[in-house]
Amino acid sequence: MKLTCVAAALCCVGTAALAADVGGVEVTGYSRGGGVYSYNKDQQIKGGLSLGGDLQKYRLGNEGDNGVEVNIAKTFDVDGVKYKLDYMPTKWNDGAVGTEQAFVEVGGLSFAPEAKVWAGQRRLRIQDVHIVDKFLLDYGVNEGAGFTDLSVGSMKVGASLQTGDTFDKKMIAGTSANRLNVDVSEINTNPGGKVRMMLTSVSTSGLKSSGGSGFSVNHNQSDFLTKGLTNSLFIQTSSGYAALNGQFNTFYNSYTGLTALANQVAGKKSNRIADSITWQSGRFGGQAILGYQTTKADDVSYTIKDTSLGGRMSYAYSKNFKMLVEAGTTARSFSDSQAAQRLNKVTIAPTIAMSQDFWSRPELRFYVTRANWNAAAATANSATTDATGTSHANTGFGANGRTSQTLAGVQYEVWW
Repeated sequence: MKLTCVAAALCCVGTAALAADVGGVEVTGYSRGGGVYSYNKDQQIKGGLSLGGDLQKYRLGNEGDNGVEVNIAKTFDVDGVKYKLDYMPTKWNDGAVGTEQAFVEVGGLSFAPEAKVWAGQRRLRIQDVHIVDKFLLDYGVNEGAGFTDLSVGSMKVGASLQTGDTFDKKMIAGTSANRLNVDVSEINTNPGGKVRMMLTSVSTSGLKSSGGSGFSVNHNQSDFLTKGLTNSLFIQTSSGYAALNGQFNTFYNSYTGLTALANQVAGKKSNRIADSITWQSGRFGGQAILGYQTTKADDVSYTIKDTSLGGRMSYAYSKNFKMLVEAGTTARSFSDSQAAQRLNKVTIAPTIAMSQDFWSRPELRFYVTRANWNAAAATANSATTDATGTSHANTGFGANGRTSQTLAGVQYEVWW
């Protein structure tokens, strides 16, 4: 496809060349994609093998998508006050070009020179676990306003008030939602250790559930046990339409042509504890995660329990050649009589890179992925549902009782 070819060509040039500054306009971004081959003649699964939990998609050799995000920013300095205009269009798979963020930011104000005040639609991602493609602290992407980096003693404070609308998608008539996020960071707790806390409060009208709230505590420890290893611990709880990470939970099914009432999704009560380590020691780098999460939707009687354990290791044989190995095991169980599900996945990926570091990008990966799952997971994932709400039997990765899958392909990933 054209997008893949263009982005792959970009991947061949240095990251420094991509981080462009043209006439004071800064251009940054992210892209990934590539060809995938499914080794089952009657099935064309391209990736996305997961039981559905937040921390259960181990992404190496399992992305299954193509896309690009380009951020364009221009900063003006007027008597020491800095004004920033920011716009990010995105294009993923067969979807239309969308607006991920478009906002104005002001900094350098006399009463709080370190703080930045913004208005518009801004993506404020705080901290992720890269190998499962999940930001565990995230303000979300909605219309609103807020501020970041306000100094209060030795700490930093940020806050935002956002609606349920985005530039590309408005809430259904007769429904509304607002979300307040407040986070406090740079809380020094011990040598090399810092805590960040986020509080979320949601108010709603016209929806299946009412409001919601969330609270997260994150502790990051540098040089944990040994030099070069960072440990990140997350303890999180949320209810209603407040998601664990600080975003909104889903208000509606994605299906079109339905009435507002039929299209609504109930809120839910969730709890999560997750611990992630990231390291780099010479040629050897990587990341691993252990996570446990419970979720109970407001309109069901049972609780879903998701577990995840896995990691990705990177070993550089030379400056520009690495071997990546990723393995993960995930499980989903229920508080009622539903059968427990399990999925295991391992990927081996010889990789061309810009340097030996685990985080070095661009990367061009040649991978083989092998996954297997039990019969309960096959049954739960035997069908897929399209954008109209129509279920298609025997199109999911567990179609016809299948309990294993091999994927092979070439993938690039680049950020600049």
